[in-house]
Amino acid sequence: MPTDEVPPIAEMPTVEPEAPQVEHVDDDAVHADTTGYRQPEVDVDAVRTLLDGRYGEVRDLVRANLAEHARILVDEEEMSTADFRERVKDVVVMMASTGQTGMGFPQSYGGGGDIGASIAAFETLAFGDLSVLVKVGVQFGLFGGAILQLGTKPHHDAHLADLVSGRTMGCFAMTETGHGSNVQALGTVATYDVEAQEFVITTPDDASRKDYIGNAAAHAELAAVFAQLEVDGVRHGVHAFVVPIREGGRVVDGVRIEDCGPKMGLNGVDNGRIWFDHVRVPRTALLNQFAEVTPEGRYLSPIDNPNKRFFTMLGTLVQGRVCVGGAAINAAKVALTIATRYAVRRRQFEATSPDEEQLLLDYGMHQRRLFPLIARTYALHFAQEVVAGQLHDVFTGPGPIEEGNDEHARRMLESRAAGTKALGTWHATRTIQECREACGGAGYLSENRFAALKADTDVFTTFEGDNHVLLQLVAKGLLTDYASEFEDMDQFGMVRFVAGLAVETVIERTAVHKLVQSVRDLLPGGDRWDQEAGLLDPNYQLAMLRFREEHMLGGVARRLKRGIDQKMNPGAVFSRVQDHVIAAARAHTERLVLEAFVARTAALPDGDLKVALNLLSDLHALTTIEADRAWFMEHGRLSSARSKAISREISSLCRKIRPLAVDLVDAFGVPEEMLRSPELLTWGE
Repeated sequence: MPTDEVPPIAEMPTVEPEAPQVEHVDDDAVHADTTGYRQPEVDVDAVRTLLDGRYGEVRDLVRANLAEHARILVDEEEMSTADFRERVKDVVVMMASTGQTGMGFPQSYGGGGDIGASIAAFETLAFGDLSVLVKVGVQFGLFGGAILQLGTKPHHDAHLADLVSGRTMGCFAMTETGHGSNVQALGTVATYDVEAQEFVITTPDDASRKDYIGNAAAHAELAAVFAQLEVDGVRHGVHAFVVPIREGGRVVDGVRIEDCGPKMGLNGVDNGRIWFDHVRVPRTALLNQFAEVTPEGRYLSPIDNPNKRFFTMLGTLVQGRVCVGGAAINAAKVALTIATRYAVRRRQFEATSPDEEQLLLDYGMHQRRLFPLIARTYALHFAQEVVAGQLHDVFTGPGPIEEGNDEHARRMLESRAAGTKALGTWHATRTIQECREACGGAGYLSENRFAALKADTDVFTTFEGDNHVLLQLVAKGLLTDYASEFEDMDQFGMVRFVAGLAVETVIERTAVHKLVQSVRDLLPGGDRWDQEAGLLDPNYQLAMLRFREEHMLGGVARRLKRGIDQKMNPGAVFSRVQDHVIAAARAHTERLVLEAFVARTAALPDGDLKVALNLLSDLHALTTIEADRAWFMEHGRLSSARSKAISREISSLCRKIRPLAVDLVDAFGVPEEMLRSPELLTWGE
């Protein structure tokens, strides 16, 4: 079937009978001026409690710490780079003393023993200076996470208590100049010397130097170094080693470190480049959760397959990816809080009265600029809540990872984390820019925070995984249904795997297709469900996104199969289809985000809070459809008349949200001290 052919209604995705049924404002109540629509009132504390979830006390601890160290927002502008780096380090160590940065580590080493709490703490830290956030992420998430997840008890005993307290600073030396996201191709080599029972760490060329390594340029004493492990001339793939790089503040012999220099942002983080010239470390420096080298030089691993071993190792580090996505969403909350509060104070032009200029937030275009971003922030918040909960459950569940406990759940977690991180970080970049523009020239002043927010979050779209590469990971999981051969497949292997299946088999294996029964059971209109169902019916909204996802996946599968059937090189086939692959992955993640929002609102008791969040859910769903209206129209699921109706509905929803807007952003709980922006937030007072 051609990729642009619309499948018959029997193939359409539908909401499962048990899917959340949300009581939305009914269609006739859209026009408040003619239907008696009652405006809900927002209890800011209740919404904040909902958003904070089970870790409200943790988030409040971080908020209090941020307020205590609020001066750092000014220090970033006034201090030299060297002095600001020291200031950031001092704040990180002080925060470590409160326990907020070590919540994910075992209690026996001074931690809190709660991975979910550690994610909540890190996300909340994004309300403040982001150099502090990233340095915390490097020290406790990346370096500490490598020791915890890849090491064993001797490594834990030797390092965890000191790194949790901040007494020992470390770095995470994975990225290399010439290899980037292709971690399996790292050039650094760790060769085992059987006579000395030592590993010799070597950087063979400049392409293999460790680059952009946070904490490396000034503060790290230890590094978790990722290198190709070589024993008796045989390579066993990438493994991690604990390598000293400083002693008493002095760089050790055989190690060379350069400062990466000024960056677009995050200049409180000391990023550096590292070279190793035959640096020797003891055999026990190998982080041996998944592999061991015996004194006599035998390589042992509980995971025989080298690709599976590699992906299992990297999978244990997924927490960093989850944290970055959550931090980006919270940075967007800061921008939206500032811009919305400014818009409810600043007046411009006598639009409706000859005697008084109109508030910015009363202009329909201003509402259209900000309110869908608020709605999407809420949606991504709840999607992030899902992935953070899954991470907590997977990594606190019974049984060691090497025994293969629920590998499918782990792969699904990695995929969902990748997709949510991509959408969350792109959303932050877009939102901060829109909010800066919405504050006019005042938004360009440093004291109003947008300069730092823009500069410091920009890199979020590429660290912890380039977003486009991450979406390829999402698509790989969807197209193969996390098959047992998953770890053995590079992108070309995926092409061959998918091409070996019938297209219908690919679709049947996807999670979205398992939701398909008959859309007519849930929506009116039979074959015209997409024309007659209510725009505010969540089943309609979800069906549209499920249809798009399934159709895109089917199109990718057909194109892959066609290319292989035509005897094309698998690499050439993938290159031609790559944009389609990424679009399908994005559509999948968009669907998950909406499902998370719908499910969260459905669980609320009836009342004003539920009505308010349903307004946001509807706005998010319809603006998502509107943003891709060309695709839906091309594929026969959106008429021009209905497309116009969706745009009218969005404008109506914006008018309903207008009286709630300030309360909805205040519920994010950004500390007043972190908003700064005195001219923006006190305008007209």
